[in-house]
This record gives sequence, structure tokens and C-alpha cells, in this order.
Amino acid sequence: MTQLPDYNSMSDKEFRQTVCNFVEENYPALPRYALSRLHWEEVKPWYLTLAEKGWICPTWPREHGGMGLTAGKHLIMIEEFERFGCARVNDIGPVMLGPLLLKYGTDAQKGHFLPKILSGEHVWAQGYSEPGAGSDLAAVRCEAVLDGDDWVINGQKTWITLGMDANWIFILARTDKTVKKQAGISFLLVPMDAKGITVRPILNLELEAEFCEVFFDNVRVPADHIVGSANEGWTAAKALLGHERVFIGAPRLSASAMGRLKRIAQRAGFWEDPVFRDRYVALQCDVMDLSDLFETYVDKLRDGEAIGADVSMLKIFQSELYQRISELILEVAAEESGLRAPPEDDRRLHAASTYLSARPTTIFGGSTEIMRNVLSKAILDLPS
Repeated sequence: MTQLPDYNSMSDKEFRQTVCNFVEENYPALPRYALSRLHWEEVKPWYLTLAEKGWICPTWPREHGGMGLTAGKHLIMIEEFERFGCARVNDIGPVMLGPLLLKYGTDAQKGHFLPKILSGEHVWAQGYSEPGAGSDLAAVRCEAVLDGDDWVINGQKTWITLGMDANWIFILARTDKTVKKQAGISFLLVPMDAKGITVRPILNLELEAEFCEVFFDNVRVPADHIVGSANEGWTAAKALLGHERVFIGAPRLSASAMGRLKRIAQRAGFWEDPVFRDRYVALQCDVMDLSDLFETYVDKLRDGEAIGADVSMLKIFQSELYQRISELILEVAAEESGLRAPPEDDRRLHAASTYLSARPTTIFGGSTEIMRNVLSKAILDLPS
């Protein structure tokens, strides 16, 4: 494995220019400022380009093939990717499973699965939510029973982002029904080509097949495809939820929406309007506050600190801020906000796409109502 430079030793200006130069010179022939998530076969060239550079896992330790970036450097990388309009890669493996395996996986699991994430050989999906277990993941009913050397899985998972593109999925499954619901859950790694798996796409508000549901009918996986011990998957699940809510709370979406807002306002003749500028600056200040809060939690992750219930603040802040920005975009775009295709074929002017993509952010990753309840009970110690 080629030893990467110590990017953290660079000044922020030098690192930003390094990222900028690389993106401008190496971004493949893919859409910029894509209106919707690209599927694996579309975004694969960009994934492999980043993988070859050693940049596909920015926050992983360098000894495991990552860049080992500090939170500040990672934010710069995100900002430069957004500025250029880079397509978002299939990042469940790099962002979610990889860090979890680094903490809870066996040496054999790390040795087998991490290199395949780095190379793009394995594309992962997250199988947490079920029809009756969304924000309340401890209520999962998908069941796994140990039969000899295999786990036999039956049940359903839903709202799986780009699950139809994945060749592996990690799931929470109930492995003991006799104990309290949090105590009888295990974390399993399942190949998507296993016999008994059925995948059905789900269209989102923009009529794109971004999600899917997956059915498990007597699916068998080896017993060693469990992460951690049997019936103790809730510990790993909580760690991953905290990690997920950190990155769901990243300022990426809001910062990108602010760029669209400025461009649309300039086109509509509102950019110099003092009332609009006051509203724009207020939102920009919120984005800056969000960035600082995000950096605080990324620092905790890098230092190995536990992520507590207070991370819900970050997820609430980001999702509601993104929606407020999208609503102002809709207001400024006026009649053009109803267009299905962007004006002048410029994706950065597409108000409707921004507005629609902002709607589900207060639902996925834990609904805002649930997150507020978590904060009130766990942080403010208020009664149920």
C-alpha cells in the first residue's frame, strides 16, 4: 500500500489547493451538481479514482488505508467536493461499516472486509429500518436463528438507500426473543446474492429509485458473519447510530444549498436586495455554527470518545436548516420553482430538486420528533 502524505501537516490553504487541483484534474465524465443520487454503475469511476488515490476513506486511520484526516481537514475536503459539484459516492462502507469494524470487528473481519471497501469490490447497504421499527430500532423483528454453522435469517428491511446497488448489507436481527428488546439483537454481515433475498425498489418524491426494501426468506450466512457477540449487537448499533447522526449532521447539504440560493438569487435579481441579504446572512451564520458543531463531534470520533444522545442536536440542526434554506430558494425562484427540469439546463438553478430533497431529512436517520424526545429524556432529564 502506497504511503500517503501527512495531509494534516499541511496548512489549510495548501490542503485546500491540493484537493481542488486533484478534483479539477481527475474528476471523470460524470454529472456535476447531480439532481439526484447516482447509482453505483454511474458513480463507480469516481469511487475508483478516489480509491486509487487513497482518498476514499478520509477519516480512517492511515495504517488501515485511510487518510487519517482531522475534522478540519475533512471539512475542507467536503467543501471542495461540493464547490466542484462532485457526485456523492456509495459511502455506506467507508463512512459507516468501516469505522464500526475497526472498533468491534475481529482481525479476520478487518483483514477480509476493509480492503474490499477500499477497492470498491464490496458496495455496502445499511439494513436497519423495518416497517414497524424505524426510529425505534430496538423494535426490530427480522429474526436470525443459529442452525449449526449458519445463521438463518427471516424478515424484512426497508428504506435502504441505494440497496439495489449493493452486493453486501449489514443488518440488525433479533436473535433472542426472551430478553428485553435491546438485549436480544445481533449485528450480521450478509451477501446480497445469498439465496432467499428479494429486493424491491422504492421511488422517492422525485420519482427516483433511491431506496429499496429487502426481504429475507431462510437466508443462510456463516456463523462468523456476526460483528461482536450474539445478542450484543445493540452496543455496536448505538455506536453506528451515533456515527451516522454525526455525518447526517454534516454541513454538506446546507452549504451546497446556500450556493444554489446565491446563484438563483443573482439570476432573479434579488442578490442586492437588503431584505434578502439579511435573510441570506442569517442562514449563512447558521451554516457556520453548524460547521463548528459538526467539527466538535468529528473530533470526538477521531479521539475515540463515545457519542452520546446529545448528537441528536446536530441532526436536528442540519435537517431543519437545510429545509429553511430550501424554502427560501423556492420563494426566490418564484414561478421557476415548479419546473421539473432546471432553467438553462443548469442543475445549480433547480429550486424544486433542492426543496424535494430537503423534505425527508427530518425523517431519515431518526425523525425530528424522536430526536427531540431523546434530548428531553436523556439530556434534560424531563419526564416521558
